[in-house]
Amino acid sequence: MSPRRSYDQYCSAARALDAVGDRWTLLIVRELLGGPRRYTDLHADLPGVSTDVLASRLKDMERDGLTTRRRLPPPGAAHVYELTSRGRELLPVLQALGEWGGPALGERLPTDAVRAHWFALPLLRGLGAAGAGEGLVEVRLEEGLFHVWLGSVEGPLYGDGPAPREPDARLTPDARAGEAMSRGTLTLLDALRERSVTVTGDGPLAKALREA
Repeated sequence: MSPRRSYDQYCSAARALDAVGDRWTLLIVRELLGGPRRYTDLHADLPGVSTDVLASRLKDMERDGLTTRRRLPPPGAAHVYELTSRGRELLPVLQALGEWGGPALGERLPTDAVRAHWFALPLLRGLGAAGAGEGLVEVRLEEGLFHVWLGSVEGPLYGDGPAPREPDARLTPDARAGEAMSRGTLTLLDALRERSVTVTGDGPLAKALREA
């Protein structure tokens, strides 16, 4: 394992960048906020990263206490990577970066990769601002289906595909609202109030979102 590089500056921002400033590190954190992932799954959802770089970043992150690696019991018997509590503390950092970077998205280019679950972290922030409380929310976008766990302290914050159980609410933004929210030009709260997001479900969470 290569020695850890450092800015050698007695500054908390510099120390943070010593650990997460390398290319791909924070995007690996983004993926692992969705729960334990196998190496092959990480590589599939990080288009553009080489196998050597991904392996190197994962080793560095384990050394720096951001991730751990464990072997699943049979019949899985595969190694998975997951965030430590220290790694999970990067959630607000990623959300702030996403909010700051939203206006830079512009029109989607033909070369731009996209995964539906990449919208999960901005949506979690928007659901928090809308006072949604706790529960499981399933979201349908043109890019696909994903789900988010509101109020999750230790488990996954989101997952790709349909919810693993009956969700407390289902959200379906129209195409314009989905694009505007991803760019940060429309908040989820405003989208709910203008009825450009369809909310279905009978429980308290769905009712709260309809009345936001």
